[in-house]
Amino acid sequence: MKTIRIAGVPEHFNLPWHLCIENGEFNEVDIDLQWTDVPEGTGKMCQMLRDNETDIAIILTEGILKDISNGNPSSIVQIYVQSPLLWGIHVGAQSAYQKLSDLNGKKAAISRIGSGSQLMSIVNAKNEGWDTQNIPFEIVNTIDGAVTALTNGTADYFMWERFMTKPLVDNGTFRHLGDCPTPWPSFVIAVRNEVLATDKHVIDQILEIINTTTREFKEIPSIDRTLANRFNQKTEDIQEWLQLTRWSQKKPDKKTFEKIQNQLFDLKIIETKAAYESVIK
Repeated sequence: MKTIRIAGVPEHFNLPWHLCIENGEFNEVDIDLQWTDVPEGTGKMCQMLRDNETDIAIILTEGILKDISNGNPSSIVQIYVQSPLLWGIHVGAQSAYQKLSDLNGKKAAISRIGSGSQLMSIVNAKNEGWDTQNIPFEIVNTIDGAVTALTNGTADYFMWERFMTKPLVDNGTFRHLGDCPTPWPSFVIAVRNEVLATDKHVIDQILEIINTTTREFKEIPSIDRTLANRFNQKTEDIQEWLQLTRWSQKKPDKKTFEKIQNQLFDLKIIETKAAYESVIK
């Protein structure tokens, strides 16, 4: 048995991995795939890759590209979710802010530096014509930390995946002011370069198994009810999410990679551009 460690957010996007693990599909080819939930998100997973605490991360495109440009010794082996991530923009239920323009210059709650919640607040500021260089941030680690920060006023707004946050809107904890979709494919699969050097055939087997599942995922009987039950969602919200979500089984091509990198560079999220061959393996 070859042990491979994998990390991802505890969200509906990653149910295909859990189904494959629970069904013993990796075990059948002598791979012990050990999953770690990372509620702190992409910034934490970048650190785990750097610190040899995981071998694979299912991670936000913008976050891992930024960290690779800053020296993370990992590569992208595949796009995992092709469709954009729909970031909901939220304030506390009792907040005085009523519309997006009220948030110009206000403090954003983020899970950590380099996280999607930070980087997408910059994208949103650019979209709205605000100053992208002087956004104040409050590090809250998790969605629970954001609830505390928005409720007690230590931060003004919080951006997180819209559907995962919707139960907090439905129960009156947050108010939803708008959405900001990523202008690129949302999730990629990143692997430490050391693992690619020694066990690329194992990574290829893992990708083959997960890709078979994601191709057929929407056809699984009652998958909407399974997702709703596991992730505390309303079935109708999950059905809408399933319609919007497209998994991928392919590497990013050079044109897509350069387009994403140019956008990140223009937003000053990355300072230098990397060659396609040095990032995509």
